[in-house]
Amino acid sequence: MASSEGELKIAVAGVGGAGCNTINRLARFGISNAKLIAFNTDKKHLGLVHESAERLLLGPSVTKGLGAGGFPEIAEKAALSSKAKIESLVSDCDLLFLTSGMGGGTGTGASPVIAEIAKDQGAVVFGFVTYPFNIEKARLKKAEAGIDKLLEFVDSLVIIDNNRLVDYAPNLQIEKAFELADEITSKAIGGISQTITEPSLINIDYADVKAVVTHGGVSMIAVGRGAGIDRLDLVVKSTLRNKLLDVDHEGSEGVLVHLTGGTDLTLGDANQAGELLTEKVNPNANVIYGARLEPGMEGAIEAIAIFTGLQSKYNLGKRKPIEKIEF
Repeated sequence: MASSEGELKIAVAGVGGAGCNTINRLARFGISNAKLIAFNTDKKHLGLVHESAERLLLGPSVTKGLGAGGFPEIAEKAALSSKAKIESLVSDCDLLFLTSGMGGGTGTGASPVIAEIAKDQGAVVFGFVTYPFNIEKARLKKAEAGIDKLLEFVDSLVIIDNNRLVDYAPNLQIEKAFELADEITSKAIGGISQTITEPSLINIDYADVKAVVTHGGVSMIAVGRGAGIDRLDLVVKSTLRNKLLDVDHEGSEGVLVHLTGGTDLTLGDANQAGELLTEKVNPNANVIYGARLEPGMEGAIEAIAIFTGLQSKYNLGKRKPIEKIEF
């Protein structure tokens, strides 16, 4: 069962190699308001996870700790064999951020199992997954099947299409692109968690997050940054251009906006940015936004906008030019 009233518990579950990388990044950020949990079928990779995170080797009797070999069905079997231990790790969780890469074995196969277990125990499950580059041909069909299955068990699923990062920097090495997608996920999860649990310029209430995320289905994340005298206008324009899934956001039924700025960020600026970022969504959309102040950010604003309840069919693997994203 989830925690009792007044004792909000947030956890981040990283599943497979990509998910565990996100856990490591969040641990390096020094996040203290969420329990970090790493799940993997690969014992060696799990051993590289930061010591501040709880770790669970899935299905050692199934994989012998050697990984799922790229087979989602093996990872699913491994996760099911570890159901009792998974239940124990997520038993008191109110909000679970689940992050993984789609297209491989462990993330694709085990994520739906973990999401279903958390949901059955009363958690709101907010998924963040990446979709492979088109050149990773063997992974594409597995990724789409994994996304379809995961959608059955999460409240909302943010899909980051790696192909949308290609035009960010044409000469960007694939490894760096993976790091960028991971950093975007980490910043979104870390920022939302902190703004729920810690004093901020504008706090996000857990009940509001729950209302936006629940039954949100496919979700899209957009990121942007503005600096200088026109930073407010620039951050809005760049965020609306830098959509990491090829889908029309104007039909969104819910929007979660998170802003980060320096000590010169005012309530007026934050309110105006939130209004401009959401002015074209469904008039009845549930919109919430929060803002945090961060030392060293003077003169700049970063925005992360998550649009939930998208009605359009998402177009995976599509590329449209986006601006350079700097974090």
